[in-house]
Amino acid sequence: MTSGIHHVTLITRNVQANIDFYAGFLGLRLVKQTGGYEDGEQLHLFYGDAVGSPGSLITFLVWEEGARGRVGHGQVAEIALAVPPESIGDWLTCALSQHIQVEGPKREFGESVLRLKDPDGVIVKLVGHEMSTGHPWKSAPSRLHSVTLFTETQEETAAFVKRFGYSEGQREDSVLRMVSDTDFIDVRNVTGFVQGIPGTGIADHVAFRAKDVDAVKAAEAELSRLNSSVTNYHDRNYFTSLYVREPGGILIELATDGPGFTIDETPEHLGETLFVPPHDQERAQDLKVLMPQFAMPGEERIVMRDLPFVHRFYTPQDPDGSIMLLLHGTGGNEADLMPMAHRINPRATLLGVRGRSHEEGTARWFRRFGATQFDQADIRSEAEAFKAFYEGAIAAYGLKAENITVLGYSNGANFAAAVMALYPQLIRRAILSRPMQVLEDAPQVDLKGTAALTLTGSKDPFSEFAPALNTWLESCGVELTAEKLETGHALSPEDIARAKNWLSL
Repeated sequence: MTSGIHHVTLITRNVQANIDFYAGFLGLRLVKQTGGYEDGEQLHLFYGDAVGSPGSLITFLVWEEGARGRVGHGQVAEIALAVPPESIGDWLTCALSQHIQVEGPKREFGESVLRLKDPDGVIVKLVGHEMSTGHPWKSAPSRLHSVTLFTETQEETAAFVKRFGYSEGQREDSVLRMVSDTDFIDVRNVTGFVQGIPGTGIADHVAFRAKDVDAVKAAEAELSRLNSSVTNYHDRNYFTSLYVREPGGILIELATDGPGFTIDETPEHLGETLFVPPHDQERAQDLKVLMPQFAMPGEERIVMRDLPFVHRFYTPQDPDGSIMLLLHGTGGNEADLMPMAHRINPRATLLGVRGRSHEEGTARWFRRFGATQFDQADIRSEAEAFKAFYEGAIAAYGLKAENITVLGYSNGANFAAAVMALYPQLIRRAILSRPMQVLEDAPQVDLKGTAALTLTGSKDPFSEFAPALNTWLESCGVELTAEKLETGHALSPEDIARAKNWLSL
């Protein structure tokens, strides 16, 4: 029977910091980058040995600037990597020199252990234990040594883990060590501790090895007979897997050893290409624009600044110097408008920004009291913060104000128009899709030299409010192009065509 850990999957909120820690500090190889199979808009990174062998893999779902989770029972709480015992001192010195949080070395189950924290706060242990790999990658840790499971049902969890080729080993304090032919699972009794909450900085699941698809299907049939939790069977292209929850609530995956990561990249070039799942091929280009970009250690990168709004860049391969600053609609985020903007100008550098006001968990640019009633004080407060962001971004990233076009949709378009009223000449060129005037008694200001395109949907229930904004823009001296589309409130291909034409004039 094939036994041991196949991979462990976690969630990160900062892809660049994640790359710098796992590929930079630890030296693991990035063997694959894909769009998520459950959510094609989510970047999924795979680290491992030279070929991404089962047992060496740590994978991350990227929730850029996503909400933090909480470690608790019902979760994989710690991961551990095997390093040569004699290298523990070198790893400690390296961690201290790079200002990485580290404790130890300490002794656990008779082994020397360093406890590190990755940029998301995940505990990553380096354990002095000789574990061989057939495909070593430079001086990186050879493979996964173990994971620690937090559970309130220690005996039941341990019994469930046994079916994947593990047997009971030593006990140390509240931890029962389960042993396979290749690695360990540490089952820790945390009765009375808080329940885990999903989010960034949290492990999603641990996967165990299966020889082939037949083994996965046999496990599915067995679990169904035992009336376990609901099982889900999936083809992940690089392996076939089955998901199930053990009695303590921890998500467990059973994954086949093959076909592996070399089916679409040669061993020499693993991890260099971003792939999207087969069922998302029709929107592959949009997905690649939506996903956060990163630089490998040593490569040139944009150093992100701490500014008042969460933001993200997308840099095309051949930028033309123009910048499109994107303001999403209600419920959107900083990446929402990137595919649209990329279609408008494939050579523009995109700067997506996330609104800070929230309404029932959805991001907005300012609060509202009703569908057409808005918090005037909040508009002004957020506009002031946006002015600081806008000027800060120009200074921090070396942008040229004359090269920036603001693209706003719905709530984002409304906010852009309000900023133009409150801070004249800050925004010099704007594309406003489905906008309306949200300022009460909008001031008459000098906007000469400013150009704007407004795109109103004839079937949009809010279209009746657009003329007032257009009238105000023109009265302030804006060079206005106001167009009406045969559409509703949602964006359409016609928005892209009209915007592209307007920018080309």
